[in-house]
Amino acid sequence: MEFAMGFIIIVLIAAFIGTIALLGKHDENYKSSTKPNTIRLTVIYIIVIFGAIGGLAWYISMT
Repeated sequence: MEFAMGFIIIVLIAAFIGTIALLGKHDENYKSSTKPNTIRLTVIYIIVIFGAIGGLAWYISMT
């Protein structure tokens, strides 16, 4: 179980870093049109992270 939790955390961090790294690309029209999408994606990551932590806490409390 510890391996699975560590793996999930590593995948989440890698996905977040990959998303942030893509924000540095220079194309003014693309960047200005995708700003709302970036905000939405960040909110989705936050919701998923808190949901995963909550689910994990629920699972641990049930065992």
